Amino acid sequence: MSISAMKKATLSGESYKIMIEENEIPTHWYNILADMKVQPNPTLQPENRQPVTRDYYADLYPQGCIEQEFSTERWIEIPEEVRNIYKIWRPTPLVRAHRLEQALQTDCRIYFKNEGVSPAGSHKTNSAIPQIYYAARDGVKKVVTETGAGQWGSAVAFAAQMYNLDCEVFMVRGPYNQKPSRRQMMQLWGAHVTASPSELTAVGRNQLAENPNSKGSLGTAISESIEYASQDKDIQYVIGSVQNFVLLHQTVIGQECLKQFEKIDEYPDVVVAPLGGGANFAGICFPIMRDLILGKTKTRFVASEPLTCPKLSEGEFRYDYGDVGKKTPLFAMYTLGHDFMPVPNHLVGLRYHGAGPIISQLAKEGHIDAMSHDQKECLQAGILFAKTEGLIPAPESTHAIASVIREVNRAKQEGKSKTILFNLCGHGLLDLFAYDDYLNGKVS
Repeated sequence: MSISAMKKATLSGESYKIMIEENEIPTHWYNILADMKVQPNPTLQPENRQPVTRDYYADLYPQGCIEQEFSTERWIEIPEEVRNIYKIWRPTPLVRAHRLEQALQTDCRIYFKNEGVSPAGSHKTNSAIPQIYYAARDGVKKVVTETGAGQWGSAVAFAAQMYNLDCEVFMVRGPYNQKPSRRQMMQLWGAHVTASPSELTAVGRNQLAENPNSKGSLGTAISESIEYASQDKDIQYVIGSVQNFVLLHQTVIGQECLKQFEKIDEYPDVVVAPLGGGANFAGICFPIMRDLILGKTKTRFVASEPLTCPKLSEGEFRYDYGDVGKKTPLFAMYTLGHDFMPVPNHLVGLRYHGAGPIISQLAKEGHIDAMSHDQKECLQAGILFAKTEGLIPAPESTHAIASVIREVNRAKQEGKSKTILFNLCGHGLLDLFAYDDYLNGKVS
């Protein structure tokens, strides 16, 4: 579709996808640290409360990721090999949600970035590929990771088979039992999947001794993954959120959005994304937030989180561990406590207890507004989106849709028409149990 045709479609109210060419995929990741007025507090070694060093991470992460963790360069080049794998699914479409607009009876223009088209079905693949690339470059034979709802584990399993690496995934026990399809997807790509807490680690055995029926938590699965990796120098740990380098990798999303909006002479007034540890939110928001930090725009950024895990809405800003077993360094972040356990009937993802240091610092400075939703509100929003736009969103994505609906109502009260962008971070085709429970009245 030509630019003139796109603008005509906008005026006529027709739905359309805004695409860019394959050669317009970003060549660099954007590092927001280069533009932040106040840097996040340093991550600390728990043994002596001194800032972590490259050596501290040497036995944990791939060397390329460690360099990115400490970098303050604005633009970090994406390796050509990584960029070529990105081309399997990138660029992803930016879509005008006109039928949702009609259902909400709004003059606002609603757009979503469809990250559900990746092989693993979510945005997570954007970081899994470079992390596994750097691990393979280091000569590692096996990678280990954790996963909650299964999106990150699926992405790592896919990336590991692209580089012929063995893969172990500790999957939170609740989703492990709720989502056999996610587990099967990981196994199809060659990964071994273990329910967490497990008997494979001291952390897991201790938790099971305290509560044999434990459904686990992401913090526990992280502890198990790190402990498992520490047993063998040929095993490397990869992580799905929180660390600076993970947020960095996801910024291909927001960069593509800016190019796509440029084609139709639009710019978002509000950007909404789900918030777990922060990678999803950072990916779509940071490239656009740069204009806000530089004083060029007044875009509002909304972090959408569960009412049962509201780290930005109700958490405390302080130093805390990133996991239950205290195997990570201490992060300066908004946290509900590293030993936080989500309620047993938590269905809609985003279970992590804290927000990454960069996200937390930006929220502390007032650049991010938090919005929390209960499960019913999220799933109702997801069903409305499925009925209007035809796509079934991942439960994590339903948080963003619920926030968009609130933003539309806010615009009505203000008497304004706004351009609203949100991240459809994944599809829900492997998460139908959550919708089934809702439709059968099992969601409290």
